[in-house]
Amino acid sequence: MHHGKSLVLPLLLLLYLSLFFSCSQKDLLTNEERKWLTENDKITIAFFPYYPPYEFINENNTIEGIFIDYINLIESKINHKFKRKYYFNWPELMEDLKNEKIDIVMQIQSTKNRSTYLNFYAELFESPHVITTRKNSYTGNQITDFQNKTLTVPEDYAIFENLKRNYPNLTFVEDENDLTCLQKLNSGEYDAYIGPRAVVNYLIRTKNLPNLTIAGETNLTYKPGIGVLKSDEVLNQIFQKVISEISESESQEIIENWLYIKTKPFYKKTDFLIPLGILILSGGLIILIINFYLGLIVSRKTKELRIAKEIAEKDNQLKAAFIRNVSYEIRTPMNNVIGFSKFLNEPKLTDENKAKYTNIIINSGKKLIHSVDNILQISQLQTEQVDLHIEEVDVSEILNDIYTLFEEQAKEKSISLILNNNLKKNQQFIATDKSKLTIIIHNLVENSINFTEKGAVLVSCIVQNTSLIITIRDSGIGFYNKDRQLILEKDYKSENQISEKSGGLGLGLLIAKEHTKLMRGKLSFSSILTKGSTFRLELPYHPLDRSNSSILSYKNTDGTKTKQYIVLIAEDGEVNFVFLKTILSKIEEYNFAIHRAKNGKEAVTFCIKNKQVNIVFMDIKMPKMNGYEATRIIKKMNPELPIIAQTAYSTNEDIQNALNAGCDNFISKPIHLKTLRKILKKHLEVS
Repeated sequence: MHHGKSLVLPLLLLLYLSLFFSCSQKDLLTNEERKWLTENDKITIAFFPYYPPYEFINENNTIEGIFIDYINLIESKINHKFKRKYYFNWPELMEDLKNEKIDIVMQIQSTKNRSTYLNFYAELFESPHVITTRKNSYTGNQITDFQNKTLTVPEDYAIFENLKRNYPNLTFVEDENDLTCLQKLNSGEYDAYIGPRAVVNYLIRTKNLPNLTIAGETNLTYKPGIGVLKSDEVLNQIFQKVISEISESESQEIIENWLYIKTKPFYKKTDFLIPLGILILSGGLIILIINFYLGLIVSRKTKELRIAKEIAEKDNQLKAAFIRNVSYEIRTPMNNVIGFSKFLNEPKLTDENKAKYTNIIINSGKKLIHSVDNILQISQLQTEQVDLHIEEVDVSEILNDIYTLFEEQAKEKSISLILNNNLKKNQQFIATDKSKLTIIIHNLVENSINFTEKGAVLVSCIVQNTSLIITIRDSGIGFYNKDRQLILEKDYKSENQISEKSGGLGLGLLIAKEHTKLMRGKLSFSSILTKGSTFRLELPYHPLDRSNSSILSYKNTDGTKTKQYIVLIAEDGEVNFVFLKTILSKIEEYNFAIHRAKNGKEAVTFCIKNKQVNIVFMDIKMPKMNGYEATRIIKKMNPELPIIAQTAYSTNEDIQNALNAGCDNFISKPIHLKTLRKILKKHLEVS
């Protein structure tokens, strides 16, 4: 925010001279109209910033677009700023408009009904409405081809009234907004969507809806303008007057800036630079400098208040955007889990579809868990509740696990995932925080795969001097210079802006950066647009001497299960018990006799009566007696009995609490077969 005093003086010079010259210009408004505006300072403009290029929230979380520029031009001509109100829901905006809680609405289309209470101005240009369908379900390219089909449009949009009037025999359904309509069309709930071409193209490209396509154009067009309540007679009189003063060249310049050429910043335009030079060299410089210093204190305080207000407003916008992101990221996989779970109950379901639906449910569940984990981690980071837990770590094992985890995802995108581990055997064991190192590498690899559509992602690891260096290089899309700064130099607000381009909550890189900082490491980043990006993780290297250690392995030589292990699952949830029991039964190396305790007391009683129990899986949160207390009692009776904590609470603090209570190991829900095998091999000999 600090640009130096060298920029303050020229800007104030421009401000003072602008005011000076404006005094000689003729005021468009009469004294009565000016007085009316002063007395009615709560005249409100409604914005619905979700329709690029008309009005939308840009990557910097500010609102811009054709109608934003146009209303700014109107306000500059009448030297008056209207009150602004932003809506996230169009029906709510229309309801407030009908109840006269707002006076002006931007980019609204004229209809017969709306014309009864609104006057329309500045209908700058038309955009054709198009028919959007799924690629694999072609029905037609004309509206009349959709007899006995369901067509959807956003709720309270003008297109609904026009369609019902022109096509009374077709079925039209209103839904929440354009994105919701397209998402439900994509999932098969609707047969077609009708809306402006520019909006359709933008949402298909940015909201991951590649299965949709534009089938044809309609004879209807989207021609939005500025709506003003008819009941505000003086306000309409002012709008008629000021719009008549806006020249065709001024209107055309606004349209061309958005539709044909990239808008230049105001400070690069010739009509700004030349007057600025003249003003600086003008004879009024001395007078303006004196006025500047006389008003310095007032200006500084005013600036501080304005900056504080802008920061507060931007924070609120970012928080609202983040909450919407969280809702989307949770609802989307939950919708898949619930929806495809219902499909599994269909009586004529084929084995192929059953496998397909099951994979969708599993992947959606993993996405949901990943989103929840990210939310919990960023919450802990923001409240500074994260500590380091140093332990013995096998770096090669972490790299191999992450490679295995993402190998299939890379294959699905037809890209290569390559692991180049240059660690020697005496270098792979170090002292560090295992969970944080895993999270950092996981998030960086996931980020590279997300941004790579062809080519490869290369993960390399090497020790240089006193540093462990891990690099993740991809052949993805790369980033602009401005985005490069946002990625690693700023906070979650900037990360949230990047996420809008890549999907997800946008917290992965932030979490990686914060964990690296906690581990006293360095995370650097380089990128070439369209060529790819490279992340370089550098951590302090603290090697461990493993020359005297031995690793025990057990092997079943005859391929038969000879020894039976008694397993106690302490779990109050029926589904969770059945799930863990099913996983255990699929591990062929062991012969298990599985028993259940529904609470901590039952677990203690079972262990008292059955001294031969071999291992206990202890849920932490149970009625009557929780897992911590039950573990302490059982360990006093049988200190050698392995007890594995299993719970949905998976923070470092939860793990430490379980270990402090006497648990020998920890496994978080949802339980993965690979993780469970490792724990069993550690505590039970293969039969």
